Amino acid sequence: MQAKKLFTFIAVAIALLVVPLFAQQLGNGPVRIIDLALLYVLLALGLNIVVGYAGLLDLGYVAFYAVGSYMFALMASPHLSQNFEAFQAAFPEGLHSPIWLVIPAGAGLAALFGIMLGAPTLKLRGDYLAIVTLGFGEIIRVFLNNLEYPVNVTNGPRGIGQIDSFHIFGVDLAKPLEIGGFTLPSVTLYYYLFLALVVASVLICYRLEQSRIGRAWMAIREDEIAAKAMGINTRNMKLLAFGMGATFGGVAGAMFASFQGFVSPESFSLQESVMIVAMVVLGGIGHIPGVILGALMLAALPEVLRYVAGDIQAMTDGRIDAAILRQLLVALAMIIIMLVRPRGLWPAPEHGKSAAPAAK
Repeated sequence: MQAKKLFTFIAVAIALLVVPLFAQQLGNGPVRIIDLALLYVLLALGLNIVVGYAGLLDLGYVAFYAVGSYMFALMASPHLSQNFEAFQAAFPEGLHSPIWLVIPAGAGLAALFGIMLGAPTLKLRGDYLAIVTLGFGEIIRVFLNNLEYPVNVTNGPRGIGQIDSFHIFGVDLAKPLEIGGFTLPSVTLYYYLFLALVVASVLICYRLEQSRIGRAWMAIREDEIAAKAMGINTRNMKLLAFGMGATFGGVAGAMFASFQGFVSPESFSLQESVMIVAMVVLGGIGHIPGVILGALMLAALPEVLRYVAGDIQAMTDGRIDAAILRQLLVALAMIIIMLVRPRGLWPAPEHGKSAAPAAK
């Protein structure tokens, strides 16, 4: 059994390493889709801590994604130097912070916002909690859209551009890399960075799930009153869940800003939050492999259906808008999957099982 698991692990590892090498033969487009899908995996893993482990419905998770993106954009672009005299005097060429400073700053700020969201909602549950978190996400987006006057912090709806790419061990991920006569384009280099972060996130989530903290979250999810009666500090555990989940969102946001080289409030709409929640629910709430599967499917499915929608639009002489048709196909696919698999595509094995009978 151990040999079989080891063989499966090695096979999966090799497949993940060579996927972009085959995909880039079709151009940068397919690799870019995979890169964005990995970012959604990061987001789904973070939201799974809040929704899957602690049972707290969060519809404003995209706010932490936005906070991480804008933190990276402000610390790794000339925007602050162009709009503030103090920064212009100290950093004439622009504020280009190193990666080891920017990523922890983005993760830390997102965690702080997560705790700020969790603190006022400690006594809320279910629909009420969902409404409050939804409002929080929209407030952050509105602030980003309007923090241009009287002081230009976010550049408003125009967004922030000229964002630095990542430099790791002297390698600029924005430029192709030559290795033994073989060229790795920028999107492939970012793929390996995102893959490393996803692997690290999976290990962290797995360790959290097996830890005392993870067990406390699950006890709160099943019955908060019983968990409190057993001595679990539900207030601290909830705040920790919000903070830990937000940290994943902040890191993913920093990756997104560097990958795109541009951020704007349009990228952090309510639809993004709903899509991330759908990834967790569709894959299997609280189950790491299921969450990853749901994130990959919902991230890649709209791009795959782009080609199908175009053909259907051509068949109808352009009377059906391709974007609307693509959203309709995605929605139908989600409805069918949830009807067939109501607990998700890959639910947790122990979920829904009754307790084992007591030994006689």
